[in-house]
Amino acid sequence: MTATLWGAGDTWMVVAVVALLVLSGFFALAETSLTRMNRSRARALAEEGRRGARALAGLTEAPEQFLNPLLLLVLICQLVSATLVGVLAGHLFGAAGVFVATVVEVVVIFVAFEAIPKNFALAHPDEAALVTAPVVGRLLRWWPVRFVSSTLNAVALAAIRLVLPGRASSARITESEVLAMADVAHEDRVIESTEREFIHSVIEFGDTVVREIMVPRPDIVHVDDVTPVREALDLAVASGRSRLPVVAEGIDDVVGMVNLRHLAALAAEGRGEEPVAARMGEARFVPETKRVATLLTQMRREKTHLYVVVDEYGGTAGLVTLEDVLEELVGEIADESDLDEPAATPEAGAGLEVSGRLNIDDANEEYGLDLPKDGWDTVGGLVLDLAGGVPAEGDVFATERYRLTVTRVEGRRVELVRVEDVPE
Repeated sequence: MTATLWGAGDTWMVVAVVALLVLSGFFALAETSLTRMNRSRARALAEEGRRGARALAGLTEAPEQFLNPLLLLVLICQLVSATLVGVLAGHLFGAAGVFVATVVEVVVIFVAFEAIPKNFALAHPDEAALVTAPVVGRLLRWWPVRFVSSTLNAVALAAIRLVLPGRASSARITESEVLAMADVAHEDRVIESTEREFIHSVIEFGDTVVREIMVPRPDIVHVDDVTPVREALDLAVASGRSRLPVVAEGIDDVVGMVNLRHLAALAAEGRGEEPVAARMGEARFVPETKRVATLLTQMRREKTHLYVVVDEYGGTAGLVTLEDVLEELVGEIADESDLDEPAATPEAGAGLEVSGRLNIDDANEEYGLDLPKDGWDTVGGLVLDLAGGVPAEGDVFATERYRLTVTRVEGRRVELVRVEDVPE
């Protein structure tokens, strides 16, 4: 076939092809940047006052509303441009020209109008999303696009229900995704290590129960109801406690609470010989399975800093204070009354010696261990389970990964345990 001379119609075809390819590149840029943008980041950009952020925040509220129209527009631009190139090449160069033009167009479209825009969007997601969001937002408000969008969404949802009956897609971010984002942000030096740890603490805070943070029953410092005020004051000062439970018939019979400040005021007034039962406040109780987050709300509402923790049989399991709750969020809070005893001490060539009272979750996170947790909360509880009773000093037990040696026992409590890796 003989080649045809160039005409005015051919010029307009070239202009249309170039315009369509540029639009396809822009829509490809918008597709990648907008689908990778989440609501929290879009809202943060809007709070910073970035240009185009308001439109971006609106689009991220319903990603399904813009995704199908963008995919359709990209497809239309590329198909129409390919058709026009084929017509133009066939008109000018014949069948051979159509083949060459098709190959060239595939390469050009892929490199210049697919790979480059999408890789730019991956490298600069905020900038790309802010530039494209206002344009996409206006397109979605145009009635033909809005009609096509709603129709495509209805068809897509019907197809999803047909292929995956009973399953609904969800764009909600899970807790594990939030933790992963915090880890990635820390690795990229966007947030500090303390900020990462705080995010982890806040997420885990909602799953923590009182039993995991309470002062256990053996460590409770208490006074009898007949104890004189001055003696109770001396005990509170010596133990470093600001509040003490008052018991009648034993630790399972808590009848009230006394406050160090009130005891000091009574002693100053010359009432140091009066029994604390006449001056004690009301004791408050919570179950050991209560969520710590719920307890914090209760503490704020009732303006109470100390609760008696009871087990399922009504016995006293321990005490929980506002300080215990806050430490779960911000880490250990030490004061001058706390004993400076490390929870774990590395020993040269002998593994790690840890306190039996140390929570297993804390041990695993802070010291890079992988101790099992199944029905117990502390390292000492794990050893008691492995022993099937109260172990003696020097007893050795093994898990799948570690050898646990009991190095100190006080009464029936495991105080210190040496943790060593089991050689493969």
